[in-house]
Amino acid sequence: MSTASTARTVGFQPGERNVFLHLLTACNLACRHCYINPAQHGTATLPLETVRQWLKLFARPERQTNLILLGGEPTLHPKLPAIIRAAKSMRYAVTVDTNGYLFHDLLDKVTPKELDYLSFSLDGPEAAVNDPIRGEGVFSICTGNIRKAVLQGFNTSLIYTVSGLNIDHLHRMPALVAHLGVQRLFIQVIGLRGNPAITKASDTVNWQVDPGQWLQVVPRVAEEAARLGIHVVYPKVYLESEESFQCAGIVAENFFIFPNGRVYRCPLCEDHPIHSATIENNQLIQRDGLNEDRFFSLTIPEGCVMNKLLQPDNISYHTDGSPVHRISCCLLKQEVRPVQS
Repeated sequence: MSTASTARTVGFQPGERNVFLHLLTACNLACRHCYINPAQHGTATLPLETVRQWLKLFARPERQTNLILLGGEPTLHPKLPAIIRAAKSMRYAVTVDTNGYLFHDLLDKVTPKELDYLSFSLDGPEAAVNDPIRGEGVFSICTGNIRKAVLQGFNTSLIYTVSGLNIDHLHRMPALVAHLGVQRLFIQVIGLRGNPAITKASDTVNWQVDPGQWLQVVPRVAEEAARLGIHVVYPKVYLESEESFQCAGIVAENFFIFPNGRVYRCPLCEDHPIHSATIENNQLIQRDGLNEDRFFSLTIPEGCVMNKLLQPDNISYHTDGSPVHRISCCLLKQEVRPVQS
């Protein structure tokens, strides 16, 4: 590998489609930063036939659509292998996002050819950091199952959600990811949704990472991971002065679907009943009224209007009232690829 890789912004691609389907909201863990909100997202587990019908609503036979199967913990769904196969038959590229427990012997019931990526969540390079956030014993079980998945030939990725609780340990993750044989590292920024939204005013939990710390730490860690042969993706978060703001709700096709039939276009909105559409009787119905999609076209100096409305504490201002940093769309990504020498 070369000694340096350069981060590039991954612009929204015309025709790209991403479907984030929550099969259930149940989970065996109680992560401190979980964004699932049962009051807004429901508590149902979608039956297999319902999943098939919903997948048909978003599939496009003429081109591939990216499908991310989520929960709760999606491997708790007893029909997950059948769901994966149904999705592949509809030309979906399928990723399963798991907390690492891999219930129902998933690795024995699907093959690497049937599943495009198996994505694991860890929030620390060791149990002492990860387990206070995700639960006792999680680090050991998750890393053990990552090793099994790698040995069986599955494409694997790892998600690290950065917050005030663990950003000081992010620099240790590239070595762990490389040691485990994981191909991709996704560095996420904590969102004030679900549990973090409830506890954000608490003096005992400092979720937020200030812009200076994010910009100093995250790009440097991404470059180090790339030097170790790892493909890294992380959110843009802050726009440079010469960069224009684009909202994925306008220029991209992203759908965040929950078991109660709510369909959002912006993940920041998921704590609120302002979803753009709903699935009723296996039909996609666009909603009338003042919902999330009515705000996407608004232009403000702060960049993302939904961030300004829902997470205003993320924004700081100069004395003249102008924002110190403009916030990008939360779906805009930076990418650092390993460069072959």
